[in-house]
Amino acid sequence: MSSPTAARHLRKAYLTSLSEGVVELSKDWRASRMPPIRFEGQRAGHISLFPLPALEYAAQSGYYIDQKGKIVFVFYPDKYSKIEYEHTSIYVVGNFNGWQKAIGDEAWELKPETVGGVEVLLLRADKKIFQDDPSCFFKFVTKEHHWFLPDVTAPNLSSDGMGNRNYVFDAKRSGKHRIGFILKSPIEFSSTNTLLYHTRKGVERTELSLGEFFLSLKSEKELGAVVEDGSVTFRIFAPRAKWVKVGYFEDLEKPKKIKWLLMKRDEDFVWEASVDRDLVGFYYWYSIDGPKENTSLFDPSVKVLDPYAKAVVGREGPAIVIDDSRYGKLDTSFRNPQWQDLIVLEGHVRDFVGKAPGVERVEGRPLGFSDLASYAKREDFYPKKLGVNAIELQPIQENDSQSYGEYHWGYMTANYFAPHSGYGRDPKNGTQVEEFRDLVKTLHEEGFAVILDVVYNHVGEPAHLMFVDKLYYFQMSGDGALSNWSGCGNDFRSEAPMAKRLIIDSLKHLVQFYGVDGFRFDLADLVGKPVLKEVEKELKAIRPDLILIAEPWSFRGHIGPELRDTGFASWNDGYREWLKGYVRGEAGIDATKYFMKGSPDHYATWPAQTVNYVESHDDRVWIDDITENGYHDGTLPTQRDIARTRMMAAMLMMSVGMPMFHAGMDFLGTKNGVRNTYQDGPRNELNYKRSLEYPSCAKYFADWVAFRKSERGKLIRHYSRAPEGFFEFLPAESGNSFACVYNASGEWGSRKLLFAANPGLGAAEIPLKNWSGKKWKQIADHERFLTDQDQAWSNLPDKVVFLPRLACALWELQCD
Repeated sequence: MSSPTAARHLRKAYLTSLSEGVVELSKDWRASRMPPIRFEGQRAGHISLFPLPALEYAAQSGYYIDQKGKIVFVFYPDKYSKIEYEHTSIYVVGNFNGWQKAIGDEAWELKPETVGGVEVLLLRADKKIFQDDPSCFFKFVTKEHHWFLPDVTAPNLSSDGMGNRNYVFDAKRSGKHRIGFILKSPIEFSSTNTLLYHTRKGVERTELSLGEFFLSLKSEKELGAVVEDGSVTFRIFAPRAKWVKVGYFEDLEKPKKIKWLLMKRDEDFVWEASVDRDLVGFYYWYSIDGPKENTSLFDPSVKVLDPYAKAVVGREGPAIVIDDSRYGKLDTSFRNPQWQDLIVLEGHVRDFVGKAPGVERVEGRPLGFSDLASYAKREDFYPKKLGVNAIELQPIQENDSQSYGEYHWGYMTANYFAPHSGYGRDPKNGTQVEEFRDLVKTLHEEGFAVILDVVYNHVGEPAHLMFVDKLYYFQMSGDGALSNWSGCGNDFRSEAPMAKRLIIDSLKHLVQFYGVDGFRFDLADLVGKPVLKEVEKELKAIRPDLILIAEPWSFRGHIGPELRDTGFASWNDGYREWLKGYVRGEAGIDATKYFMKGSPDHYATWPAQTVNYVESHDDRVWIDDITENGYHDGTLPTQRDIARTRMMAAMLMMSVGMPMFHAGMDFLGTKNGVRNTYQDGPRNELNYKRSLEYPSCAKYFADWVAFRKSERGKLIRHYSRAPEGFFEFLPAESGNSFACVYNASGEWGSRKLLFAANPGLGAAEIPLKNWSGKKWKQIADHERFLTDQDQAWSNLPDKVVFLPRLACALWELQCD
């Protein structure tokens, strides 16, 4: 064998189909005869080799060397579809031409050309440009200095350790170092496949990578435990498995009586076994074995939970065989409000009911779906009192809580189809299925749209899909290390066809079987825009009024602006930070105009595409974040804290977009300064007695919600973008105070509203200019909505609007 320190001839080898692939050599192959490569364990002739066009390398590397010895830089516009190439020029820049100095220099501008039927941008250059610097780094950039990031899968990628990636030119690898191969018989994924390179000093061994082709495998078969005509067919997609067994049993107290069946694999890598017996209510697991390597986690001793299980006993399983047809026909009469009419309340199943009046905690049974349904029927149901029309529940899919009663936010999902067993009265018998269905039905009857927070960017523990196929379902490096842009230990490979199908199938199940009205996608940046667009297409075909919301960031990046051309609304973190700053007097009029108009252009194409909020389950709650008290403890808020909270509520309701509250913020709910309360049930439970401590604040929120939903509130509930003159902002002569006239141009009828706010610690006077001398009737001030009897003490603006410190107010123009 060759020395381990000797220069290798083989760099890597990967598949492009079941019987085809590519070998990359350490340098160009210039001989007429193909290199001495064979497939380990196969006879001569099993593998046929042939040269590949050098241009194919450019699609990955950004360059190749043509037959004349010229360096050809190649840019593929289709990879970066957000740029309008008709209106800009693209340049190749690097350490050989001064990087930014080359931008605008025609000598380094790429020109359009059709090569191999593909429209690309090319620049041919002499190899001598690299002679002065052997490191040879380069990138592509527009005339406007938009830098294109190299693909993370590029074979010639270099990182400087500070987050900057560049392409690297290597004269030894021009494109001729790539050799194609064809196998006589298709590859078997369940084994480790190795290529051998015979040298004078011995034999090099290189493991055959499955490549991107493997991640394109898919099946259209119905998966899971499929019940039909008194029989059950079990199916699971496991492309690299050596064998798969399904074990089923009837008595949860006697798991050793499990009966294991060896399943049969079809050509689409779906394993199947049928039982000619009614197994509804039975329990089952899978057992899977496969190749032992760094990209695998196959372990036949592990009982694997079916990713398509519709009910489970707990995070480890077992799954329960469910027959959807036995639950009756779904009531589909509920219709979502128009998106511009939505007012969303985010909350947790157990937080809603933990301290709710009239809801009793039964010893040994945690509160769950049925308790929330019972509470929802009461007249004093908290969301009814607040007046919202949509409830966004934190994740209700099976999570990785280790016991039935454990408090869990739900963001570590263990199964995407099954309602969480811990929210069911009798999870061993799958009552959570009917109870969640009844909860959705009840909330509909009480007038609420039901939005679910769903987590498709990572999975919880145990990560059952890793035992199905770690490589197929999870993002990882070449050495098998999991990526962790979610911050939760793994990132789901959502773009793989069967991963994407798992996402879409589970969402369809939640819509078609449970009647769910919409979804909020946790860390949607990791799900990715292409998958989100496919989700939108599939779900809107079923239900056009479905609500789709993205939390558009992750530790990797932020795709909020990129979602403007989709049907997704996005949580607006810019709005959140602006309003927190504004009530402290830290934000200027320009930011105020932008966010109150609905974050147009940069963030939202249409008005309701921005979800305006200042508090969610994550991080500190509002009162803890803005309080004047030390240690961010809003337990005993100051008068200024309360005044700023009232101003926030008013401005949130007067901002164009989709407003969202977090449960409890209207009665100044606090977490006592604790920033992360992920599994802190007592601190997260809604303390409804706090609404008795701060009743006027709670009522103030409810009055603003009622106004927003009213006929007068239509001037803020925009379906389409308002005309240019709709808003007229009137800034104070100094400070951050302002007034704004809504429908100033009169294009939306005769009704006009005047809203003003003063975040300063002194009184403010705001000149009304052309709006002085009008008959303005006050609707609300910083403490109340005015009744007819209150008008005697109303604030009537004339040439100026007078506002006390930390105050806001709303008026309506009276028509003659």
